Amino acid sequence: MFEKVIYTVKKIDGDYAHLLSDDGIENQVAMALLPSNICEGDKIKFENFEYEVI
Repeated sequence: MFEKVIYTVKKIDGDYAHLLSDDGIENQVAMALLPSNICEGDKIKFENFEYEVI
């Protein structure tokens, strides 16, 4: 099992979302991998290679 990571969606830029983890690590993820209903400011969970809005 993989560790759970909580991110905040900092910015949506076209086909990519810029995420910031609670640990301060920045990540850029393709929008195709994220839930379709995300917005800037949302908290999302990454666990078992899946993203989920929390």
